[in-house]
Amino acid sequence: MNENKKVALIIGAGDATGGAIARRFAREGYVACVTRRSLDKLQPLLEQIRDEGGEAHGFASDARREEQVAELVEHIERDIGPIEVMVFNIGANVPCSILDETARKYFKIWEMACFAGFLTSQAVARRMVGRGRGTILFTGATAGLRGAAGFAAFAGAKHGIRALAQSMARELGPLNVHVAHVVVDGAIDTAFIRDSFPELYARKDQDGILDPEHIADSYWFLHAQPRDAWTFELDLRPWMERW
Repeated sequence: MNENKKVALIIGAGDATGGAIARRFAREGYVACVTRRSLDKLQPLLEQIRDEGGEAHGFASDARREEQVAELVEHIERDIGPIEVMVFNIGANVPCSILDETARKYFKIWEMACFAGFLTSQAVARRMVGRGRGTILFTGATAGLRGAAGFAAFAGAKHGIRALAQSMARELGPLNVHVAHVVVDGAIDTAFIRDSFPELYARKDQDGILDPEHIADSYWFLHAQPRDAWTFELDLRPWMERW
């Protein structure tokens, strides 16, 4: 392990928020280690970070599988550098009526958006506690505060990840590991929103949807906070979002 390198591990580095967070930390000199289940989908992000002068490594990894998570963390810590910050950014926002929801899909959504967060944060926390420092950030949603009609599975998972973050923050904060939960409340500027909800996407010109780059700035802000003024929960929403 190269102790001179600082690693930012992004679990769920998609084309919008996760990718923007990875690029933000890379600009600050961190080695961006990014994961998705498909390595091919990571190539554009890896190339962009490297073209901007940063260092990036991509991993095809299923965060729901304990053995894959253990292997991922071991590989990074052994061959790249210490994980100074970990961001859990898996969403799984799939709407469905409670009358039609299946046990299989409900369980899969919980696995992706909650259980995977437990596996990855536990594996990384063990390393951070041993070093006496680190940051763990969870991407949350409005569904983690209140369950909307038609989103029972997603709301259950997001409530769970928020509770996990609270418990970890109270346990690990005194050990100098900063745990925080970010409530992303609003539509994000993505191709999915653009193509599926054009009326919502039209708010972009009025700053009415969230810019992934601005979300990423807030994640860096949380990581860079002095420990005498740590934030646990941060809400991010457009000025015109009703809440």
